[in-house]
Amino acid sequence: MEIKQAIVENAKILKENNIHDSYNIARILMAHTINKSKEYLVINDKEILKEEILQLYNSKIEKVKNGYPLQYITNNQEFMKLSFYVNDNVLIPQPDTEILVEEVIKICKTKYEEEPIKVLDLCTGSGAIAISIKKYVDNVEITATDISNNALKVAIKNANLNNVEIKFIESNMFEKINDKYDIIVSNPPYIEKEIIKTLSKEVQYEPTLALDGGTDGLSFYREISKNAYKYLQKNSYLALEIGYNQKNSVIDILEKENRYKNIINIKDLSNNDRVIIGQVV
Repeated sequence: MEIKQAIVENAKILKENNIHDSYNIARILMAHTINKSKEYLVINDKEILKEEILQLYNSKIEKVKNGYPLQYITNNQEFMKLSFYVNDNVLIPQPDTEILVEEVIKICKTKYEEEPIKVLDLCTGSGAIAISIKKYVDNVEITATDISNNALKVAIKNANLNNVEIKFIESNMFEKINDKYDIIVSNPPYIEKEIIKTLSKEVQYEPTLALDGGTDGLSFYREISKNAYKYLQKNSYLALEIGYNQKNSVIDILEKENRYKNIINIKDLSNNDRVIIGQVV
């Protein structure tokens, strides 16, 4: 079978199974299978595929058809114009999280300017947040933590891929943290436990540990608000990603601690509440 024919036929299969952007996904998987660029596919669309290559390609199409994330097959996701390795030990970085990163970068550049800045990234996962901040801010020293050793292996790989130096610590939240920081940033698990099983197939392939925010989805925000101030300098910043419906709950949690001031909410590009930022009193 020719390259073009295989792509067209499999794009049709994906479309029939309600897979969005089916033709593009079929092309990406073909390029990944034969280890060539998408441009190569266009120029060599009449090339005949060997049977074993076709079988491998079809198996990848089948995985996507059944909801397995494309990014876990290609082991790649773009975030903040950087390339990240991902596998099923980490969440796939999403565009909404770029809002959180951009806000932290803005704080670094406007509030601290040329001063040395220390940032702590909790629940780092793939390392996308920490690595992106380090890549775009010169005068920052970053520590990133995660409870999952397998996630940290991915984060370390990504730091090397993007040529940045991050201090990684395997830690259950603040358990092994001793320093003080200018900014603590986190995209913690925030999905309600019972909601996880109702999410899309793609999301259910992602690690439950990185999704499960407890019964009401707010467990990690309580933990962070209760402890973050101990590890922050006076007037320094706490920046959190939140679920679209968690703004009032998270602000309430922070306000009840009486440790934070100037609490603001920032919306994402879809106009959903996405980021909460506060300063330590």
